[in-house]
Formats: sequence, structure tokens, C-alpha cells
Amino acid sequence: MKKFLMLVVPGVLLLFLLDWLYFSVGVLYLPHGGQPEYFAKAEGETLYLDHGSGYAEYELKGVNLGLGKPGHYATEQAISKEEYLRWFAQIQALGANVVRTYTLAGPDFYEAFYEFNRDNPAPLYLLHGVWVDDYLINSSYSALDEEFYEPFFRDCKTVVDVVHGRHKERGENSVFSRFYRWDISPWVCGYILGVEWEGTLVTYTDKSFPQQEQLDGDYFYTEDASNFEIFLASAGEATAAYETKKYGAQRMIAFSNWPTTDPLLYPQNLTEYFLKSARIDVEHIRCKEAFGPGQFASYHIYPYYPDYYSFLPAHEENTYLQYLRDINEHHAMPVVISEFGVPSSRGMAAREEGLGRNQGNMSETQQGEALVSMYRDIKEAGSAGAIVFTWQDEWFKRTWNTMTNVDLTATPYWSDCQTNEQCFGLLSFDPGKKQSVCYPDGDKSEWREAYLVCEQDGVRLSMRCDEKYVYFLAEKEGFDFLTGKFYIPIDTTPKSGSLRAGNLGVGMDRAADFVVELNGPDNSRLWVQEYYDSIEALFYDKITPWDLFSQVFPAPDTETFVKLRLLIQKDLYFVRDSLDDQNILDDASIPYAEYRQRDPMHYSRMENCETGKLTCGNGNPAAPDFNSLADFCCGEGFVELRLPWQLLNFADPSRMNIHDDYYEHFGVEYLHIRQLYAGAGDGTKIIGMKPFALEPLGSRPAYHERLKESYYILQALWTGEQAG
Repeated sequence: MKKFLMLVVPGVLLLFLLDWLYFSVGVLYLPHGGQPEYFAKAEGETLYLDHGSGYAEYELKGVNLGLGKPGHYATEQAISKEEYLRWFAQIQALGANVVRTYTLAGPDFYEAFYEFNRDNPAPLYLLHGVWVDDYLINSSYSALDEEFYEPFFRDCKTVVDVVHGRHKERGENSVFSRFYRWDISPWVCGYILGVEWEGTLVTYTDKSFPQQEQLDGDYFYTEDASNFEIFLASAGEATAAYETKKYGAQRMIAFSNWPTTDPLLYPQNLTEYFLKSARIDVEHIRCKEAFGPGQFASYHIYPYYPDYYSFLPAHEENTYLQYLRDINEHHAMPVVISEFGVPSSRGMAAREEGLGRNQGNMSETQQGEALVSMYRDIKEAGSAGAIVFTWQDEWFKRTWNTMTNVDLTATPYWSDCQTNEQCFGLLSFDPGKKQSVCYPDGDKSEWREAYLVCEQDGVRLSMRCDEKYVYFLAEKEGFDFLTGKFYIPIDTTPKSGSLRAGNLGVGMDRAADFVVELNGPDNSRLWVQEYYDSIEALFYDKITPWDLFSQVFPAPDTETFVKLRLLIQKDLYFVRDSLDDQNILDDASIPYAEYRQRDPMHYSRMENCETGKLTCGNGNPAAPDFNSLADFCCGEGFVELRLPWQLLNFADPSRMNIHDDYYEHFGVEYLHIRQLYAGAGDGTKIIGMKPFALEPLGSRPAYHERLKESYYILQALWTGEQAG
């Protein structure tokens, strides 16, 4: 036994030693010729890649790749190797040459990336990001606090190890380690460090602490840098030093930035309005000769937020291009627009002044056309690369103007097209294993007698639902649904509702919370009883000149029905002056605070858009006239309609929870329901309403992948460029 132990114990200790040396120290690595290797570099304002036959100019064209899929949050890292391999092939077929990931993915990503590129003569390249936890960014820490920078620097080194296939970590629900053992470094052209930094964090770091000593490292140094810029340079230094000394290799480095912290200067009243207190200028961060790949400037730039330039006097129509030009002119290094895009969502959060490339309420075709025009703007401005946000739709995402309406603990389990952040992808996850249960397309063959809910006076109403919509089929022989008026009342909550929609002249035999009014292709909409109107209850102070406590609340049984609206990111006070209807920045000498004092009514108001307006069109992706925004489609004697769950004040259809009484709870609390009631008629008689049973959708949604129209539009441009 002693002999056995004498043999085994040293062997185990040797394994532990080798494990430590391999994963932690890296002494087994033999550098090539004593000089660090790199195949991509930034030189002047151009990017270069060496494919094996020398450096050549290289324009980055790619997509951002998130970690989410239906039924899972991004943190679960649930995407499989097979899914990644399929997506990489589709991304390359798009005409893209680079993928960007924001943070450490699961091992399946790296294995798939390795297998896809291993024998590929035209590989996909990778820009790997290093994330910073939202909790740290919104905490009381500054970037100079050890609790902030130490985890960030540690994560930078972890990403380097993962890229070289030398990292292991304990799984979240396992005592066993998971290994990152695929060396993908031959195809990783650079790192993007950091996130969209909050202006408050940057300003706090810069202004609340003494000026730090400028960095003079082995690979990076700073000149006239702020505290936060020194922090960023230190992260670059730590990353470059670690990869150089452990692996004998280097990669281009960029520091994430966006308009909120851009280095440009604006008029005082504009900076005061937007609280534009923070500036990050990576021109203050320089590379030493020992760091051969160099750095590029990375920006997330969208045409609608925050569109500073639309508030400047005599601005051009295309403020996006104007802004891109100024960013490129500011930098002496290559500029990569590492995020740009628009969502193909039904809901909207911001408008672009001028060209209408909005944050939402864009069809998939409009999304593709907007991507093409933005990409052309990016190229015209002189940028060295453009990366679309994003590859796949992400059901778990939230948006500031809808997040109060939904249960944020259940968002991955259903598709909310009212939340624009969920719909930026070129790849859609549509409900249903192979196809959706129904499409508003003028073909009612998918409807069966079993779906009938009520029948009255020759009118039949059938209903279905899935992870995205509630569907309706209304039938009346001989009735022209495209020209005649027709109504579908809906009752969800027992806490309120009315037997009559007074302003519509429609009566029901049950108190309704919503009424669908079909009134032709251009004037159809969903109405909500005023008491159950979420925007008025939750954002009254943002849409009226009075505060909530001076409001006389509507009665729970009020007969007034109002249009459904969404707040959007534009303050009416700042856009137009109420007296002369001129942009208030025409007189840049007047401070913002004085305007606020002059016109408190407009100061308190925000713009809103009607989100209950219904779009007529063909909602079947297989149709040549497909419109992804279509809400209803008419056939001979029938109409098909679909309504998003959130539009009916569902907070979580996975559990069939709706909004409870706003005025009882002074906010959104949840109420579970097992059925809703609906009816249909032309409004000439009292409309009878019958129950439609609701089964919770659960946490395992059925879905199938579909490349959007925008994918093919962008593909035509990018592959055409390659052919040219």
C-alpha cells in the first residue's frame, strides 16, 4: 500500500502542477521567434489583415451575436453547438466576414467557431468583447475603485485564455469544471473592451477624484487623459501584457464607446438638456511600438438616439451621416461602427428626424432598407467597418417604455413585438414548431370549427393564441370587412370595464376593457377603456401638463374608450417651442434652465405615438406581399386579426397574468385570469360576448427560426459588393 501511495501521490501532484502551469502560468508555450504574433492591425485610418500572403486592407462587415434564444436568458448560455454552426453558415452567406460577441459565451460557441473555421478557406473572424456587469456600472463605485476595475481586468485575462483554448471553470450547477480547450486565436482579430458606459460613472470617476498620473506602460501610454481614459488604457495594458507574455501573441484592442460619452463638444443648452457631462476620447490613449496591432475606435451609433444633431441650428436632413463624419474626422485611427441597426418591432421607442429610420414600428422590409442606407452612410463617412445589431431576436430583452408593462422575470417565455429591443435581429424566432398557428393572410384554411367562440346574428367569431399573439377570425356572409365598420369587444379584467363604448356607439352584454374597431385599411384601431389605459395611469405626468395628484381618476365603468399609446424618446418641450413653433436652440444663448422656467408645461411633456393603430396587410412570411407589421387581413366575408399580448395588458402570458387595477395599487400588479371574453358585430345591436379559455403558455415555448426579409436585402448588398 505504501508503495502504491508513493507512486500515486506524486503522480497526482504532478498532474495538479501541470494543470496549474498550463492554465495559469502558460510556461509550456513556446513563442515564435521571440516576437509576438498578430495577423490584424490598425495603421493610420485603415484596418489590415494578413490571410497568409501579406497584409491587405480589410473592411469589417459583420453581425453582433447575442447569447439568448426563446425560453432562456442570455446568462443561461443555452445555444447549442449545432445552432451556432448553422448560424455561422448563414452569417457567412449574408456576406459578412466578422462576428462580434459581447462577453464570454459557453464552450459550445468556441467549439463551433473552431470547427467552422478549421478547414474554411474563407473563415469568419471574431471581435471578442469583455463585459462589465450592470450592477457594477450602476453601483456607487467609480472605475478607480478596486471592486470595479479588478473584476474587469480579470475578465480581460479570462477572455484571452478562452481565445487560446486554455481556460476552465466550474459549471454553474456542477462540481465539475468545464473546459474551453479550442484555440480560436487564428481567427480572433481583436478585442473590444467595455460596454456602453453610463455618463454618470464616467463623470463621477473624472470629477470626484484627483487627477491620476498618466499611464506609461509597456504597450499603452496616455497623454492628457482623464481618469476614466486612464482606467481604459490600463485595461488595454493589462490585456496586451497578459497575452504577449503568456501566449506570445497580440490582437487589436478597442474601447467601447457611444454618443452618450463621445468626445465631441456641443452647445451649452444641448449638453444641459441631455446631461451630456461625460467625454471619452481614445485619442488620449496611445500604443507603443511594442504593441504592433494597434487600436481602433469602436462606437455604437444609431440614427435615432440620442440624435444630438437634430437639435442643432441648420442641421442637415441626414443627421446620422453628419454625426458619423464628425466622429471619423475626430479620430486619427480607424473607426468601426460596431453597432448599428433598427428593430422590426411593432412597438416603437424613438423616431429619427428626417429619414424615418425609427427605433421600432418598422417592417422587416423597411428594416432591411434602413440597414442598407445606414451601411452606406457609414462607408461614406470613412469608417473602417460596420457591424449590424444584431443576428438573432432576443425575447428576454426589455425596453424603457414597455418594461413597466411586463413581468421581467418571464420575458424569455413569450415574444413581445411591442418591445422593440426584442426585434433587432436578422433572424426571427416565430412561434410554433414549424409554423405559427395562424397568419392574417386572407386564407382561413387553418381555422376549424373547434375554434369557434361565439355566434350571433349570422356573425361567427373564432379565436386561437400562441407565444406572440391572440388571433381572431370574424365571419359574416356578404359583409365587406374592408369597407364596413365592425367591432370586436374584449373583456379581460373583472376589476373594470364598460357595457358601452360611448364614443364608438357600441354596446356589449358584458363589461369590456377593449374594443377593436375595423374601419377600413387606414382607420382601424384597438381602443382601451380609459380606466384600464396603462399610459395614462403610469405616465400621466409625462403626457399632460398637470401632476397625477391633480387628476380626477376615471370611473371603473366609464364609457370613454381612448387610443392606445406608447411614450417615445423625444421631449416636446425641447423639440418645439409652444409660442413660435421654432426649434428653441435657434437662440443658443439662452440657457436650458431658463427655458424650463419659461415653459414648465412643455418641459414636463413627452411625445407619444398611437400603438393601437391597426395595419392592414398580409402577415404570412410565405406570401410575396408579406408585411411583418400586418395586424389584419380581409377575405370574402371574413377578416383575420392578430393582437400582441402586451397590447391587451398581459404582463405574462406564460402564466396568463394581466395588469390589476392601477388605481388600487398605484402601479402594475398582476392578476391571474383563466379566460377572456370576446364577441363580434357591426355595432347595430348589443354584441354578445362568450369566454375563450386561456391555458398558461409555460416556460418552454414552441418556436422555429426564420431569416427575415431584412437578411435578404442586406445580403444582396454585401454579396454584390463581394462580386464587384
